[in-house]
Amino acid sequence: MGEAKTTSSNSCNSLWLAPNPSKRWGELFFLLYTPFWLTLCLGIVVPYKLYENFSELEYLLLGLVSAVPSFLIPVLFVSKVDTSKSWKDRYWVKASLWIIIFSYVGNYFWTHYFFTVLGASYTFPSWKMNNVPHTTFLLTHVCFLFYHVTSNMTLRRLRHSIASLPQSIQWMTEVAWIFALSYFIAYLETLAIANFPYYQFVDRASMYTVGSLFYAIYFFVSFPMFLRIDEKPGDPWDIPRVAIDALGAAMLVTIVLDLWRIFLGPIVSLTDTKQCIQPGLPWFS
Repeated sequence: MGEAKTTSSNSCNSLWLAPNPSKRWGELFFLLYTPFWLTLCLGIVVPYKLYENFSELEYLLLGLVSAVPSFLIPVLFVSKVDTSKSWKDRYWVKASLWIIIFSYVGNYFWTHYFFTVLGASYTFPSWKMNNVPHTTFLLTHVCFLFYHVTSNMTLRRLRHSIASLPQSIQWMTEVAWIFALSYFIAYLETLAIANFPYYQFVDRASMYTVGSLFYAIYFFVSFPMFLRIDEKPGDPWDIPRVAIDALGAAMLVTIVLDLWRIFLGPIVSLTDTKQCIQPGLPWFS
């Protein structure tokens, strides 16, 4: 009986968790790590308004304290499933690299769409790269790890649930779920930082509704692509494949965002609206 219960329990868990042990451990680690940085940022710094006394250094340290342990912990405390693997074959390394590349492109380039299309602006003191605070590069990494692991688990569970349906229905259901989850996460993030006064919008109501849809474009592309890393048994990814895949996802998002900029334009009235709809990319302006 006990053995049957164990088998049943493992079967149930496998509906959510990856069959690959290294991937399963990596996803659970990123998921369990989330409360640490989330409590630090949204449970301590923002509610107690500690940011009011922050300079460039404190903001950078906040980003480093949030992001660096996500690399150090798996290095210092190697899981049993990864002990026999080279570092480059461990899932957490591959997932981290994919998110590093994708979130770097997102911050360095796509943030400028937020400036020109959504009317957003950062007003806190910070050291910047391409006019984007270094802190956001670091915080985006841990945010995106959490979002994408959540997507992995829910998509995996959904696929098990609809496996008996016709292929076309499976495809439409998965597309609908990716759309809904992407929009929900984009909206929730915008809402979560509403109490932080130094990330501002010209029209916050428009940002919540239409702006969240614009932001969700990131995840329409990235959620299904990120899931593919080490997902199929017998098809392990190597580091070059991970990097190329992340760059491909980033390019596809860039194309879609720029099509929005050209054909739909900004969602608010901006003083530089003409600049926004001119030919060329916003970060070259």
